[in-house]
Amino acid sequence: MTKKYLLLLLLFPALLQAQDQDLLALLGEEKTVEYATASFKTNRVINGHSMENTAAGVLDFKISHRFSPVRQGLYDIFGLDGATIRFGLDYGITNRLMIGAGRNSREKIYDGFVKYKILRQCSGARNIPVTLTYLADAQIKSVKFADPSRDNKFTDRLYYTHQLLIGRKFGDRLSLQLMPTLVHRNLTTSPEDKNDVYAMGVAGRFKLSKRVALNAEYYYVPDGQIATSYVNSLSLGLDIETGGHVFQLHFTNSPDMTYKGFITETQEQWFFQGNDGRLMSGIRFGFNVSRVFTVVKPKELK
Repeated sequence: MTKKYLLLLLLFPALLQAQDQDLLALLGEEKTVEYATASFKTNRVINGHSMENTAAGVLDFKISHRFSPVRQGLYDIFGLDGATIRFGLDYGITNRLMIGAGRNSREKIYDGFVKYKILRQCSGARNIPVTLTYLADAQIKSVKFADPSRDNKFTDRLYYTHQLLIGRKFGDRLSLQLMPTLVHRNLTTSPEDKNDVYAMGVAGRFKLSKRVALNAEYYYVPDGQIATSYVNSLSLGLDIETGGHVFQLHFTNSPDMTYKGFITETQEQWFFQGNDGRLMSGIRFGFNVSRVFTVVKPKELK
């Protein structure tokens, strides 16, 4: 009996080690997938969309302002006397699919979009290096036609945008994305303008602290597509998160908050030389305020 107990004592550590190895092997077979989250603080960078979606069952109410250029100083409180505004509602149907609609005071444009996340950046059992999102956006200009006597058609009011958002989150602080974009305009300002305008956007976010991030956004439109005066849209800003709200404070040269507007109709540079030789600026202050509400809880979505 003593020899049997001694043999068990000698084999006990080996049995424990074998069980641990079996458990580790079992865990190894059940590797989880870790998805990159919070690449941007909201589903917008500044003017355009980010690769982030509104979560499933969440309603995002957005208020956006773009003020007049700051160049007149105190005379108009650095542009605060004049403003364009957009109200919008975004809703997450699933964590991959969201929809949204809004109304802009500029040209009285109504816009709506569908946004679907095709690929999600992840690591672990599955490794996908980037997030790929597709956006389809439509805009209807409801302002009265400038010349009622001409043959005005309802289709002349319509504009469409198709965009791919290709992005990656690099660590906890840095996120970058490319945004190849097509803007279709049924009616152009000039006959020489192209109805289809191709642009390439680039955007980035750098996290400064737990609740503050620096954002940048730029859209480049190759020459030969727009005959009328325009410049590329450039915007810089700060995201400040305060619980249920996200405040996006920024400076931009674009007064418009629709894709056809800030990509094809931005007309003022950040800095330029005036007729009198003085250095002028087309910079204008703006902000987006985002407030989210949980409409459907995750359990109810199942």
